[in-house]
Amino acid sequence: MSSKHIIQFVLRFCAYSLVGYSILASSAHAQEKPIINRAPVAKDYADLGKLPDWSGTWNPNISDQFNQVNTNMPPWKPEQAKVIQFQLVEEKAGRPAPLFTNCLPESMPSWALITHNSIEFLFTPGRVTILGESDSNRLRRIYTDGRAMPDDPDPTFHGYSVGHWEGNTLVVETTGIRPQTYLAVSEAVGVPNNGDVRVIEHFHLAGKDIMHDDIEIIAPNVLTKPWKTTREYFRQRARKYEIIEGVCLEGSFSESKDQTGNDIFVPIKYDVGGNRIPPQ
Repeated sequence: MSSKHIIQFVLRFCAYSLVGYSILASSAHAQEKPIINRAPVAKDYADLGKLPDWSGTWNPNISDQFNQVNTNMPPWKPEQAKVIQFQLVEEKAGRPAPLFTNCLPESMPSWALITHNSIEFLFTPGRVTILGESDSNRLRRIYTDGRAMPDDPDPTFHGYSVGHWEGNTLVVETTGIRPQTYLAVSEAVGVPNNGDVRVIEHFHLAGKDIMHDDIEIIAPNVLTKPWKTTREYFRQRARKYEIIEGVCLEGSFSESKDQTGNDIFVPIKYDVGGNRIPPQ
């Protein structure tokens, strides 16, 4: 092969290589293109008017929560069942073990199972937000914009929730829940979920002012099979029942003044037994 032919061959090879690299780079760039939340338009807001009326404040049926401890206990694995039985005995004896300490969230699915606080539903295009009275309006974001569940969501206390409407029923799937959070049936009875938890909910009106949250919990590391339960809420429309601010650590501080007259919070002192020390 002459030197002229060699040069032509090298030039063609380089040209083909550059074209191939350009195609691969363009493909990779397209795959890495971030997903942008679409700005809502007028129709999106108009469609909200077609959804069921879930306005008002919703209070949980706490009596039913307690009743289900005796009538619908989760199918615990043997190791977890021993812990639960011990906790039940301690609770009955007046020595409940406080599971939810240090102001950490109750988390999912416990928040759906044992909350004693009011909740509100906020409908916006592509999302349903549940506001909880506990700890200054704790919230859940349920995306209804058609997105798929992430393959590997970063674990959080309340997990990643994707929902869709089936008629007047909101169907929600939640994954990505931190393994350290509890699957609890009361504030003193429950065990860490240990990961791989999936929660499926069906929110729907069971009456004019009655909400049902039909829940299925798949927790393979602590349950022998999926567990189904229903939590009930009743609606309050009077303004005196509107959600108020609640701050978890507020009771650990008192109001005071600093040396220049500014209003401040100061920590309340406790003795070794946990009792408040009276101001000197």
